[in-house]
Amino acid sequence: MLRSHTCGEVTIKNNEQKVTLAGWVANDRNLGGLLFVDLRDRYGKIQLVFDPEKKDIYSLAKKLRAEDVILVTGTVGKRPAENINKEMNSGEIEVLVIELKLLNEAETPPFEIKDSIDVTEENRLTYRYLDLRRDKMQKNLIFRNKVTHAVRNFLTDNDFIDIETPLLMRSTPEGARDFLVPSRNFPGRFYALPQSPQTYKQVLMVSGFDRYYQIVKCFRDEDLRRDRQPEFTQIDIEMSFVDENDVMDISERMIKKLYSEVMNENINTPFDRMDFDNAMAMYGSDKPDRRFGLFLNDITEKFMDSDFQVFKSVANQGGRIIAIVSTEAFSFSRKEVDSLTGIVKKFGAKGLASLKHSSNEITGQIRKFLKEDELASLISSLKLEQDAAIFIIAAEKEIAQTAAGELRLHLGRHFKLIEEDRNDFLWVTNFPMYEYSEDEKRYIARHHPFTAPDIEKHELISTKNYDPLELKARAYDLVLNGNEIAGGSIRINDKEVQQAVFDELNIDESEAVSKFGFLLDALSFGAPPHGGIAFGLDRLVMLMLGVETIRDVIAFPKTTSGMSLMDKSPSIVESDQLKELHLTVVSK
Repeated sequence: MLRSHTCGEVTIKNNEQKVTLAGWVANDRNLGGLLFVDLRDRYGKIQLVFDPEKKDIYSLAKKLRAEDVILVTGTVGKRPAENINKEMNSGEIEVLVIELKLLNEAETPPFEIKDSIDVTEENRLTYRYLDLRRDKMQKNLIFRNKVTHAVRNFLTDNDFIDIETPLLMRSTPEGARDFLVPSRNFPGRFYALPQSPQTYKQVLMVSGFDRYYQIVKCFRDEDLRRDRQPEFTQIDIEMSFVDENDVMDISERMIKKLYSEVMNENINTPFDRMDFDNAMAMYGSDKPDRRFGLFLNDITEKFMDSDFQVFKSVANQGGRIIAIVSTEAFSFSRKEVDSLTGIVKKFGAKGLASLKHSSNEITGQIRKFLKEDELASLISSLKLEQDAAIFIIAAEKEIAQTAAGELRLHLGRHFKLIEEDRNDFLWVTNFPMYEYSEDEKRYIARHHPFTAPDIEKHELISTKNYDPLELKARAYDLVLNGNEIAGGSIRINDKEVQQAVFDELNIDESEAVSKFGFLLDALSFGAPPHGGIAFGLDRLVMLMLGVETIRDVIAFPKTTSGMSLMDKSPSIVESDQLKELHLTVVSK
């Protein structure tokens, strides 16, 4: 090794010792005599002192610039009491340099390498190798490493086996859009990058590996946002001879161990559980943030016979009329209320009605359309006692709930109602098995087509006495502070049940064999009951650290458009490469 110590391990215990250090020049201070230079590596910073009496070394030191890479040897000494820096581990000492070697000169960086910088994210991602030198970013990635290390230790200690699955697999477009990889050896054929190792881990259960895990890269070609990337990392877990409670238990114990070991924080278990229908009815979300109130109120029945046709038609056509009561928004102006209308329209609602309650009276834009008994019923059912704003959304059930849920979140953030200093873990269970796609004119799986339905086999196959939209799945999501951090289910382990689910999804037998034949074959050779869960590692680390975006916990992330600004991918490739792959690029 070139160095005897790192910058972070030299302390007062090394006083009067000779040390050799290497790293980057962070900054310098020339006080007209002694020259001080802060040396930085990923372990910390240390102050170097250059004495003008050592002319050759001093002359070279004066030429040093920020981010030059240097190697120094010197003697550790105590700092004067008035110069002690309590914010540095090495703040009690400094190193009087006796040897200096410039290992590499650096050009002037496009931004300062420090945490508090005013620089665009575009610049940070373009020069990511410089951005990653910042203390904050290094701490983020070191923290992530601690998380993955703790996860591996916990799962290994609980008899899970780490098994790799292929990154080049068959395309099974049932969910998000696949990333495709053309095959040179098989013209016109493509591999797909896995959206998850779902089918492989089920095959591993059939193979007898009853406890599998993998920290694995997954790929989804979907629109991006602050907590999504086209490639992301999952903590993937699968278990045989289990039910939902077993998977939830191992997940809770892993989270408890993780927070204890990495955060020195005690997490109370077991976590609360909430039915999907209740989550949607109370919070308008299947990943509810319960750290504040503003619950949704279903007032549909109040308007079944209303003279107000907008509400009456929704109520009588199976829709929902949802109200949110906010005392904080009572002082909102008409302009501020109009801005809320824009929010709910993004989620499918056609509009937002608003009223105000004060002194047992209701006023507002739709007051004239409501009968006195309806107003009295609102005051009673909404328990209106204080001055308050009432926001009402009338729409098809899921649209009304979702739009109201988003409005709830907006108001919670706007009025700073969220208890940011506490962690709220919640299991959401009993998801719908299917949802209907108007675009595809068929049912699609709410989770994925391998999730077991919560129904007996004979009812599913022989009797068929069920409504697909009322059927529940043996699925469960783990939510942390309004963010889904994990999702899983008990899987189908019966070939006939799997085919019945495919039939409901309009996937006939020939298509099922074409797409999933190997899994169907595996299920016919004694597949055990099994289930699992996948944690989004990037999102979990983001929430544990309290940072705003997963891009700050990924070493080399993409932008929201899917571009890597540092290496400029995706890029145009040579025509010879395309020819080898039997591809032609067609301009739009």
